[in-house]
Parts: sequence; C-alpha cells; structure tokens
Amino acid sequence: MRTLFVPLAVLAMAAPPAFSQDSQISRAGLQSASARAATRAATRTLEPAGPLNLQAAVAMALQANPSLFAASREQDATEAAIVQAGAWPNPTLDAQVEDLRRDNRTTTLQLSQPIELGGKRAARVTAAERARDQAASALDARRAEVRAATVTAFFEVLTAQERLRLAQDSVGLAQTATRAAANRVAAGKVSPLEETKARVAEAGIRVELLQAEGTLRTARQHLTAQWGNPAPRFTQVEGAVDRLPAMVSAQGMQDMQSRLAAAPVLRQARLEVERRQALSDLEQAKRMPDITVSLGAKRVPSAEGDTGGGRRNQVVVGLSIPLPIFDTNRGNVAEALSREEKARDDLAAAELQLGTDVAQATERLGAARATAETLQRDALPGAESAYKAATKGFELGKFSFLEALDAQRTLFQVRAQYLLALADAHRAAGDLDRLLGRQNDDTPLATSVAR
Repeated sequence: MRTLFVPLAVLAMAAPPAFSQDSQISRAGLQSASARAATRAATRTLEPAGPLNLQAAVAMALQANPSLFAASREQDATEAAIVQAGAWPNPTLDAQVEDLRRDNRTTTLQLSQPIELGGKRAARVTAAERARDQAASALDARRAEVRAATVTAFFEVLTAQERLRLAQDSVGLAQTATRAAANRVAAGKVSPLEETKARVAEAGIRVELLQAEGTLRTARQHLTAQWGNPAPRFTQVEGAVDRLPAMVSAQGMQDMQSRLAAAPVLRQARLEVERRQALSDLEQAKRMPDITVSLGAKRVPSAEGDTGGGRRNQVVVGLSIPLPIFDTNRGNVAEALSREEKARDDLAAAELQLGTDVAQATERLGAARATAETLQRDALPGAESAYKAATKGFELGKFSFLEALDAQRTLFQVRAQYLLALADAHRAAGDLDRLLGRQNDDTPLATSVAR
C-alpha cells in the first residue's frame, strides 16, 4: 500500500517551493513599489532650480509621472495572470472510512487528478497573453499622452512668460504715458482730465499684469504636475516661443497614414478583438467536459474463508466524466461571441473617430499657423510702428492721449492674439502627437513630420 502513495509524497515535497515562489513574487512587488516611490521623490529633487528646457521636462515626466507607474503595475499584473492561466488543476486527496468498528472497518485513500480537454488551458493562456499585450500597448499610449501633455504644458508656460513680459512692458508704457500726461497738465497744455484718463488706463493694465502672473503660476504648476511635483522649483522655461509646429506636407501624408494605422487607440482596439476571440475559443472549449482520473488503495477486512485472517489491500482506479445534459455552456458561448462582435464594432468606431480627431487637429494646426503667420507678418509690425509714432507724437503734442492710448491697446491686443495663436498651434500639435503616438523624445510629431 505504501508504494501506491509515492506520488503523494512527491506532491508534498513540491508544495514548499511553490509557496516560497509566491512569497518571492510578493517581496519583488513590494521592492518594486518602494523603488518607484524613491524614483518619484528623486525626480522632484532633480528638477532644476534654474531654467528648464523641453528635453529635461519630457525626460522627468516620462520618468516619474504617477499614471505611468499605474500603467506599469497593470502590465505586471497581466504577466502574473499569464502564469496563473497556464497552471494545471490541483489534484484532490480523498480519505474515506466505512464502519467504525475495527474488525469491519474499510479505509480508502484516493488521489484524483482533473484533466482538461478541448484546449481550455491554451485558450486561457492566449486570452491572458492578449491582455498582457493590451497592457503593454496601454503603457505606450500613456507614455505618448504624458509626453504630449508635457510638451503642451511646456509651451503654455513659455507663452504665459511672454504674456507676462508683454504685460510688464505695457505697464511701463502706461507709466510713461501717465508721466507725459502729468507733465503736459503741469505745463498747462492739456486739461487734468487727460491725466485722469492716463491713470485709469494704467490701472487697467496693472490688472492685466496681475492676471498674467496668475496664469503663469497656474501653467507652471500644470507643468510640474506631469512629474508629480506640486511646488515648481524651476525659475523659467527656455525655448523659442515664436517657433511654429510645421504643417504636414504632401510627402509627409504617407507617413501620417502609416502612423494613423498604428495609432495607440487602434492597437488597443485590435488587441481587444483578439482577446475577445480567445475568450470565445475558451467558452467553446468549456463545452467539452473534463475528465478526472483517480488512483488509490482500499484496506478491507479479510473475507470469510481466507487463510491467515487480518486485513487485505485493494487497488482503486476510477474515471469521472461529467454528462453535459443540463449545462452545455450555451449562454456563455453566446455572450462571448456577442462581445467579440462588439469589439469589432468598437474597432470600426475607433477608426472613424481617430480619423475625425486627426483631421480636426490638423485643421486647427493649420488655422493657428495661418493666424500666427498673418499677425506676425502684417499686424504686429504695423501696430508697433503705429504705437511708436503715436507715443512720440503725444510727447511732442501732435497727438492726443486718446490716440496714443488707442495705439497702445491695439498693440497689446495684436500681441495677445499672436500669443494665443501660438498656444493653439502647439496645443494642436500636441493632440496630433497624442493621437498618432510618440515618435521620439525631443520633437513634437507635427514638427518632425515635415518641414
């Protein structure tokens, strides 16, 4: 009888390493979490206390963005799910005693092993692998989103800095106009009403300065939030605020189409179709019943007439097969097939929506570029020359204060419109980068596609 239970001893010896492996996986997970927390803290201290450029901002965001850590943890979870999907069913040890009287007692020990049929284990592993691929694709997509958001936030800070400088210059110009009006009032050339108007205009421009300062503080916090730092350390960002992202040329449209086919959202949708197909195969395989093979020994009392008396051993061999009469898994199969078709419909909808979003972002980029170029080429030089002429003429007494003030407001409005167009262009380029996926670590997609 002892030789019949050698597999039980082997199973008992194999159990401790499995528990040890589980504990090692848990410890590895804790160590990984602590390492990531240390990385986040280190990135906050690595943020420079001086000027910050675009490359450094993107690098810090990709290194310590909290959502990237979450996506990475999801990928680790799917790797563990693949291990679990490939596990074999556990054997069962049964012990049974019939009749508690010693002379009539029958003891049975039996080891049962379920055997999966129909490719269930392979289908589970395939579905888990598709989920792993989805998690990896989601991590790549999240990296592209973080990078695009960082680039957009960087140019928002750059634009806000320029707006602040513009507001400061406007305050200086308003102060000059106020002093000039005060001097002309003191000389008796104009009425005191001109000085009052100048001071009111200066107060309005100071309000705009306060608003520009608040906008800059908000933009700075939005940028540093990309790497999890609520208190910005950098003093300013460095870059060319008037550098426009380039439009996609005819040659670059081919590259755009290839990137459109490989966009993160479409990769996710295709992998979802494959995963749902694997789940459908799994439900189909479950329609085939599994079998359970049993091997054991029974110790029974000796039969009457046996010589020697005592007890005797019997080998027990069994085979168990469920009969799929009432439950044929028909509902689960129908559900899985419907969800597979739904995934295909979602893929078609994602393709349509992506094409629409890319077209809209491209149009917004083109409109913003055209607006900025027109303002830079036509409006800004004329507004600046008109303001300089009106200011000099006001100081010489050739123009009224209202004419100088109108020229100053016109210049301020044109500059503000120019900065707004620049911000819209960079925002549209960031949307293209997010929709079509990350191309490299330095340049926005719309800038690198074509010149």
